[in-house]
Amino acid sequence: MKIIKRNGTEVKFDITKILNAIRKANREVSEDNSLTEEQIQKIAAKVTALAGDLNRAVSVEEIQDFVENQLMDQKFFAVARKYITYRYSRALVRRSNTTDERILSLIECNNEEVKQENSNKNPTVNSVQRDYMAGEVSKDLTRRLLLPRDIVEAHDAGIIHFHDADYYAQHMHNCDLVNLEDMLQNGTVISGTFIEKPHSFSTACNIATQIIAQVASNQYGGQSISLTHLAPFVDISRKKIRAEVAEELREVGVTDENRIAKIAEKRLREEIRKGIQTIQYQVVTLLTTNGQAPFVTVFMYLGEARNEQERADLAMIIEETLNQRIQGVKNEAGVWVTPAFPKLIYVLEEDNVREGSKFWYLTELAAKCTAKRMVPDYISEKKMLEYKVDKNGEGHCYTCMGCRSFLTPYVDENGKPKYYGRFNQGVVTINLVDVALSSSGNIEKFWQIFDERLELCYRALMYRHNRLKGTLSDAAPILWQYGALARLKKGEAIDKLLYGGYSTISLGYAGLYECVKYMTGKSHTDAEAKPFALSVMQHMNDKCKEWKAKEHIDFSLYGTPLESTTYKFAKCLQQRFGIIPGVTDKSYITNSYHVHVTEHIDAFTKLKFESEFQQLSPGGAISYVEVPNMQDNIPAVLSVMQFIYDNIMYAELNTKSDYCQVCGYDGEIQIVEEDGKLLWECPHCHNRDQSKMNVARRTCGYIGTQYWNQGRTQEIKDRVLHL
Repeated sequence: MKIIKRNGTEVKFDITKILNAIRKANREVSEDNSLTEEQIQKIAAKVTALAGDLNRAVSVEEIQDFVENQLMDQKFFAVARKYITYRYSRALVRRSNTTDERILSLIECNNEEVKQENSNKNPTVNSVQRDYMAGEVSKDLTRRLLLPRDIVEAHDAGIIHFHDADYYAQHMHNCDLVNLEDMLQNGTVISGTFIEKPHSFSTACNIATQIIAQVASNQYGGQSISLTHLAPFVDISRKKIRAEVAEELREVGVTDENRIAKIAEKRLREEIRKGIQTIQYQVVTLLTTNGQAPFVTVFMYLGEARNEQERADLAMIIEETLNQRIQGVKNEAGVWVTPAFPKLIYVLEEDNVREGSKFWYLTELAAKCTAKRMVPDYISEKKMLEYKVDKNGEGHCYTCMGCRSFLTPYVDENGKPKYYGRFNQGVVTINLVDVALSSSGNIEKFWQIFDERLELCYRALMYRHNRLKGTLSDAAPILWQYGALARLKKGEAIDKLLYGGYSTISLGYAGLYECVKYMTGKSHTDAEAKPFALSVMQHMNDKCKEWKAKEHIDFSLYGTPLESTTYKFAKCLQQRFGIIPGVTDKSYITNSYHVHVTEHIDAFTKLKFESEFQQLSPGGAISYVEVPNMQDNIPAVLSVMQFIYDNIMYAELNTKSDYCQVCGYDGEIQIVEEDGKLLWECPHCHNRDQSKMNVARRTCGYIGTQYWNQGRTQEIKDRVLHL
């Protein structure tokens, strides 16, 4: 069994530390109130058993809670008082400087919690450590100075989660849709240098990667770009290349137009290949100031093209993008593996979703790519046009920001829809499981506590909003002055972009399954429990609508992509309520509205069921189906994609893509348990060195490649197949 110390380091469990702590408190009381050595041994043994029952690494705080509870339960009140007093005095000493030990443990790579906090950050790298160190300072300032005590305490208790406190001290926002079209067509400025409109497709791709890196360094969430914004530069290159080829051939006496066109088209294809390769390799090799590759999503939507020429050129770009992702990227051993980014989204539409349709070949290619590399994910144009309707009554199809955060429909002052150049202000998540357990199953008390917790979330979200208010455009010129999000003047505040629906702010939620399970005794897939689940979702939507009317800010309900927080929430629930079978007996809770990962349900039933909940999560959501290796069954992948088109707005297929660098095994790397800890192991050579294997898993709508905390690892291990 492992113990997580306060600085995040992980050590082997040692019962003598418990024995010594109880003995120390015991020496402080009179002989009449003291424990015998046998009683001390029994309490220590009971604490050990309770910690072992959790089947995960236990924190020092949890061990101390167990000791306190055992002393109180067995009515050793005098000793308990001394133990609690000593514990409190030590806490006061630690509170005088809350960051030193955690920062030092980060530098020495001993902090297990932080090491597994983000599955796409390598904590041994200096730039990541620097970001984490700054984050610890930001969290300390946030806790002590920037947030009220009740919000901090609710966050610590896992009642709510105040996301990204490590960036809150700065005036930074969450995620955005980059207006790449404006920046490429009208020019931009990067690091004080004016970048004019590119004169070729390859240059446009190169500039796009520079923009991606700059944007990623000035916000902390995901960003999305559209390949449609690169498409006009294909024809610019086509004309330029054709003129060059014609000139070259004229010099040798050749004027055949067909030959000129053929050679020019071949060179154009090569330029497209190199341009897409630039995006692919630049994104995976760039390190932004937060120490990771840019969290970028690339949107592929033929319906965005403004004319047939642009559409045909966009199709060529999409085809090349898919072909290069199928190939993958080489790891340090020179083996082709699956990269985490860029995330790809492919829009299913009438012109590509049926066999025989004009762009069916692209959809087949997308299916092959998904089967091998887990991307692209799929947006149904049909369903999105139904869901995302603006005040003019027009439906729109557009990409999410990063992995799942969707903007609300918006019409500008000229009556035109606008999505690119908009952003999300931040997220606060409510733990629905805690609401249910706090009510003890009483339905009236449930709704009362629910409203109290939602009011807490509202206040926390307003702190996020007000932290951004007054931010000057100079804080991030690439965002606010040079086109990524706006063209504000130097010294101008961004305040007007925070109101009226231009940007959104998100109420996140987690654990709907466990919440419903506790309140009804059934999964929310059960016909008797489903109405309650839908009523919970509707209530949160109603609150967002109420807050929006009050503040003139676009509050929106968001299915939180829990990564490290799933483990935190689970531990907090166990501490507050104990182990409740089917509710708190795992080291994770379920993401958003999802069907529980252990529930046996087929892919089509799952997608159809979750589509109702996805519609009630307008600020962001994604559904998935877990599938085996589908590389030899592409027709089945296509069947799922066609079902997505007809039934759900946004979904993905989860498969595996692993490689062991020790023995060359390219099947599924397994998760095994040893001494209460889950470890990754090659089933062929039993290699457990994570630095010598490549593992890619979908965790929260995006692919992770740097491993996960114990809660998320257990969730991955527990997943059942849906196909």
